[in-house]
Amino acid sequence: MMEQIFSKVKGDRWIWIIVLILSMWSVLAVYSATGTIAYKKGVGTEAYLFKHFVFILVGIALMYFSHLLDYKYYAGISKLLMVITIPLLLYTLLFGANVNDASRWVTIPIINQTFQTSDLAKLALITFLARTLTRKQENIKDVKKAFIPIMGSVCVVFVLIALANLSTALMLFGVSILLLIIGRISIKQISIVSLAGLVLLAAVMFLGPRRETYYSRIQTYLHPETVKKDKSFQADQAKIAIATGGLFGKGPGNSIQRNVLPHPYSDFVFALIIEEYGAVGGILLVLIYLVFLYRCVLIVTHSPKAFGALLAAGLSFSLTIQAFANMAVAVGLGPVTGVPLPLVSMGGTSILFTSVAFGIILSVSRDVEEHKLKEKQKVVVGQV
Repeated sequence: MMEQIFSKVKGDRWIWIIVLILSMWSVLAVYSATGTIAYKKGVGTEAYLFKHFVFILVGIALMYFSHLLDYKYYAGISKLLMVITIPLLLYTLLFGANVNDASRWVTIPIINQTFQTSDLAKLALITFLARTLTRKQENIKDVKKAFIPIMGSVCVVFVLIALANLSTALMLFGVSILLLIIGRISIKQISIVSLAGLVLLAAVMFLGPRRETYYSRIQTYLHPETVKKDKSFQADQAKIAIATGGLFGKGPGNSIQRNVLPHPYSDFVFALIIEEYGAVGGILLVLIYLVFLYRCVLIVTHSPKAFGALLAAGLSFSLTIQAFANMAVAVGLGPVTGVPLPLVSMGGTSILFTSVAFGIILSVSRDVEEHKLKEKQKVVVGQV
């Protein structure tokens, strides 16, 4: 059965297996976690499960078609994405849906579905940086031809996202710096980009519209004993879920904290997973993301083209850093953020953009496999 499935797809099989495992785990976790919100809204839990399941299926379909497209075409697509992304981020800040004092979402006409524009921005910036770093290798140290376009794109996208979603902006900025290092940008130029990022970060934190929220979350994380209990409620409930999960958990669907924990189906889904599947389940999930990163590192090191290596590196770092940021917040290792767990948290368009990112990585992997096959054929022909 598995052989029949994998005969239809190309690319790293381990990544396909990881996608299927995370998708199935996501369905179980979301079904367990949405009982309370379904009750409050007067609908059945099956309604949320069905919607989430549809997004999972559409996401896998997008992943499949993304991996069939030669990754080299994403170089051209990246220019279009950047042209769309920057005005869209600006529009979101000015006219987007405001939730918790943050304008992160815009509504898609006709289907009336909201999506977080930073998800598109992550995909756009990473593909654009991979393309630019590849195309400018001959003039990589040239300030006018290479450095200014790269620094400008990173800083503009960073500040437009940071004004509403600082955690996502910081992770994307970190991934951008990693790509600059891999792309042979000089230490001096990377230092300038980092300094510019620090200045913009300070401006957003001390002058931005959400400065009070950022201060409150940092203060709650560093000194929880000095703040009101309602400020640390999310973190406290997550810790209770983790503590009561024990080694093997309470079993699927038996979570208690899902009834009081805010967003147990998205931001704090990892806490719910540990409560139901125990520390063993939590460690297993961590290992799954580590295996994914390892497989991606193999793809990067074996990619015959610089663009493919940079593309796979940027997207894999972005997904892995996001996963560990979500899990770190759930176990109390960082201040509360609104970062979902890739392919596990309930989400609409975020699942779709994540699926496309996986598909692009698999497209690069497919090229690596084809390159290895050609090399083997050359060796065989040479021996004959």
